[in-house]
Amino acid sequence: MAPTPSTSLVELRHLTFGYGERVILDDVSLNVPRGKVTALMGASGGGKTTILRLIGGQNRAQSGQMLFDGQDVTLMNQSQVYAARRRMGMLYQFGALFADMSVFDNVAFPLREHTDLSEGMIRDIVLMKLNAVGLRAARDLMPSALAGGMARRVALARAIALDPELVMYDEPFTGIDPISVGTSAQLIRTLNDTMGLTSLFVSHELEQTFAIADHVIILANGKLAAQGTPQDVLHSTDPLVYQYVNALQEGPVRFHYPATTVEDDFGAASGAGPQKFGASQ
Repeated sequence: MAPTPSTSLVELRHLTFGYGERVILDDVSLNVPRGKVTALMGASGGGKTTILRLIGGQNRAQSGQMLFDGQDVTLMNQSQVYAARRRMGMLYQFGALFADMSVFDNVAFPLREHTDLSEGMIRDIVLMKLNAVGLRAARDLMPSALAGGMARRVALARAIALDPELVMYDEPFTGIDPISVGTSAQLIRTLNDTMGLTSLFVSHELEQTFAIADHVIILANGKLAAQGTPQDVLHSTDPLVYQYVNALQEGPVRFHYPATTVEDDFGAASGAGPQKFGASQ
């Protein structure tokens, strides 16, 4: 009898990662449920995009496990990582379309790189993917002719060209107008359900995120602050989570990057204490 697949497509187990002495993720354990839409949230610099890179094997954990469909990406060799990536789609911040390729060729690119399909079959797939994001008629445009929201949708069509199991979105709502934000959010939800995907997206946009997500993860200060349903997170009494979902300035999330005291930087050398900006010399 074949083993029953885990309910989680992605799982971090006691994972630690950092750059030099700076720890970004400190003993973090979390899961991304299979077939669901998961939002990855938290203050800037908290390790959200780093998790996407760890899943794709661009970065490797320094300790702990980074599991994709039960396999530890940290232990994979190059060919195994590439095989795993073919089961993933990625929508980068601001789309990252190839500027010298048409919309059609951007979406066709992964099909031409990773399959032996005929050009006729590639044409049909590209047009189906563009139709799914509402841009079939834009096939011959160049990226420079696209508005920001349209460029994101073309990038999404490219991300799903190979029918991946996991689609990752790095801040898909940043820098686009409110109409495009709503359209993009509904596309994530609709494509996840109609294509049977697992979706993981990084977001700072609270309203649309909580409207479409099945599962929400909040990171802060290198740790897992909360994970659960949107309602679980919204009603959390944890001070850090409460600060984040209510957009409060004061709370456990630090504004200042860890540093020595002001007196050490300004006062110790001169003996005169910190000067006010704009004061006469």
